[in-house]
Amino acid sequence: MNAVSTLTPVRLAPADLGRVASVGLRTRKLRAALSAVGIAIGVAAIVAVLGLSSSSQAGLLAEIDRLGTNLLTVTNGQTFAGQTAQLPLAAPSMISRIRAVERVADTGTVSNTNAYRSPLIPSINTNGIQVQAATLDLLPVLGTTVAHGSYLNPATATQPVAVLGAAAARRLGIDRVYPGERIWLGGQWFYIGGILNTAVLAPEIDTSILIGYPAAERYLDYYTVSHARATTGPPTTIYVRAQTGQVTAVQSLLAQTADPEAANEANVSQPSDALTARADAQSAFNGLFLGLGAVALLVGAVGVANIMIISVLERRSEIGLRRALGATKAQIRAQFLSEAIILALAGGATGVAAGAIATIVYATTKHWTVVIPTQAWAGGITAAIAIGALAGLLPAIRAASLSPTEALRTV
Repeated sequence: MNAVSTLTPVRLAPADLGRVASVGLRTRKLRAALSAVGIAIGVAAIVAVLGLSSSSQAGLLAEIDRLGTNLLTVTNGQTFAGQTAQLPLAAPSMISRIRAVERVADTGTVSNTNAYRSPLIPSINTNGIQVQAATLDLLPVLGTTVAHGSYLNPATATQPVAVLGAAAARRLGIDRVYPGERIWLGGQWFYIGGILNTAVLAPEIDTSILIGYPAAERYLDYYTVSHARATTGPPTTIYVRAQTGQVTAVQSLLAQTADPEAANEANVSQPSDALTARADAQSAFNGLFLGLGAVALLVGAVGVANIMIISVLERRSEIGLRRALGATKAQIRAQFLSEAIILALAGGATGVAAGAIATIVYATTKHWTVVIPTQAWAGGITAAIAIGALAGLLPAIRAASLSPTEALRTV
């Protein structure tokens, strides 16, 4: 009696499967590399978008924390007739009497006054710079400092001396304070006393040239009449630092305190709200860029599917030989599916590295905290594997369906 034994196919170990699956990629390196580029670009875009967005938000929120969220501003609004309202001269001092208010400073916009590098500059080239009278305690209230030179003091506030905001200095082409440096302001020369660093919570200061209230009255006729006599002012923006835990309470009192007779003509805002909104708005653009990354991933998936179909056609003899030697359909299917996944995974890993490097370089130049969310790199790798599996599924099924005799036939 002859014993008939049934041979059970041996399942390939993961290491053997990986080695067999990588043969096609290692023998066609250039083609494989070009096919992985689409995957790499898509994943890099996803990682970079999420990383840069998170790093930017972290940097912005850190800046908000450093500067504080307790800065409030009161600005002159409009009257019922649609004209520009005027804040009372006593508004800053009245606001300072609120118990929860820590500091108060103010500025007054000197209208119809422009500044130029020299009197030879055409008057139309204003560069969007405004001239403002300012109190001496403005910088600590805003949380900014002087980059070059010095700020106004009781002596220079009465003289033709100006301090330039960060953007105003750039537009005038001035990056240093040299002895005797002057600008043409309001039809006369003003000496430059200093240049400010960026005022994050008060961007209007960046595009301004600041002078003292007494100098504005004396040289630029910026004054108001009170009790039949000319006096400095009026203020157009009042900056208020409140106690951190009392910001909401102070905010509710500012308009009525600044202008008791017409509280509706005073506008109250919290600058840090605008920065927080800007941080939130940055994430709104993520969808657009992630969509572009998804398109690149789709292109990469088409490339992977294309190379796998071509690989099946070119390797029919290899498939037939392996089938003739006992390889099962499942093993052939697993080989080509694994090959597609390895190809996509290589592109995904390259994309993650490229996106992370781009995030690190850009965030470092902007002095942001480098943040690469876990969902960025993990999502990129997962997407690459999923795309490789989907792109390689049809070619793998097609390869497994070839019979040994058909595959070994000369094409």
